[in-house]
Amino acid sequence: MIPHRHRLGVISALGVIQILTWGSSFYLLSVLAAPMSKDTGWPLGWVIGGLSLGLLVAGLVSPRVGAFIGEHGGRPVLAFAAVILSVGLTVLAMAPNLPVYLAGWLLVGLGMGTGLYDPAFATLGRLYGAEARPAITTLTLWGGFASTVSWPLSAFLIEQVGWRRTCLAYAGLHLGVTLPLVLLVIPRPPAHPVTRSAGPNPVIRLAGRERRAFLLLAGVLTLGGTVMALVSVHLITLLQARGVALTSAVAYGALIGPSQVGARIVEMAGKGRHHPLWTLTAAMVLVALGVTILAAGLPVVGLALILYGAGNGIYSIARGTVPLALFGPERYAPLVGRLARPGLVAQALAPSLGAVVLTQAGADTTYALLAVLALANVALALSLWRIR
Repeated sequence: MIPHRHRLGVISALGVIQILTWGSSFYLLSVLAAPMSKDTGWPLGWVIGGLSLGLLVAGLVSPRVGAFIGEHGGRPVLAFAAVILSVGLTVLAMAPNLPVYLAGWLLVGLGMGTGLYDPAFATLGRLYGAEARPAITTLTLWGGFASTVSWPLSAFLIEQVGWRRTCLAYAGLHLGVTLPLVLLVIPRPPAHPVTRSAGPNPVIRLAGRERRAFLLLAGVLTLGGTVMALVSVHLITLLQARGVALTSAVAYGALIGPSQVGARIVEMAGKGRHHPLWTLTAAMVLVALGVTILAAGLPVVGLALILYGAGNGIYSIARGTVPLALFGPERYAPLVGRLARPGLVAQALAPSLGAVVLTQAGADTTYALLAVLALANVALALSLWRIR
């Protein structure tokens, strides 16, 4: 086991890595999409579609990534993520046409699948075993600042050097900051913890109650990813459809980030005294309350988004800690990789499907869909208690 005195350095390094990785991939188009479309003439839908393509790739590779980390640790995977993200961002920066741009997102998606939360959680689980929960919780606190750091940085860089050189700047940060942090700070894992009688892929050994728990948790992550993606992409449009002015809608949306961080601080203050299923259940209840208040049209939009943000914040913690508590550290890394796939695929598909619902059926139906999905997720989370 890695000595406790080294953990702060490892978690801090992973925190910086997460900020740069999220900022240069998942959050990249929040600021760059419009300038890209305006500069190139590419349709905005196709520009944003690059992220969906990347998330699909991330979902496809995540099971193999988790299995690899279970065998060899996260250090080589995270190093690969830094390099492939740098290459992918360089392709985006140099793309002369839309097909090359989309090809760049295939590479960025591979970097997301090997460098975002789930590989980082698996890395911590492989390093610290059953004691990884506090490290995972602390890491999500770092990750909560990704958009806070990356959005202003991206806006500044675009204004100064344009979107292409902004992509190149992020590529350089991965080679100059992320990669050295991985190689110099992230340690090699301890001796392999997996019992050899379980075979090379312990995930497929799940049966009975464990298998039911795995499927329920996969369902929670799928619905959770769907709701998060729908809100992230369509929130401003949905608020405007209820008569909220654009400036007010943006101000309301800005409440989500601080709420996420605040809820994670509260979770950290608990120091792991409660079972992680409490965190998951609380997250789903808070998200459901937030979107149900929005769907009902109650005049408390700010409160609704604070509740949603708080739930979404501790949901990120639960994603990493619940599998550790339910299935143990020996199978944690491959299980996290397998569980990541449905959530990532849902995040990739949900914005486009939400746009169809919003266009064809209207905002009220979209609000109702969000509420139904969120309430269904509460039911799934409660079901996990019966078979934990």
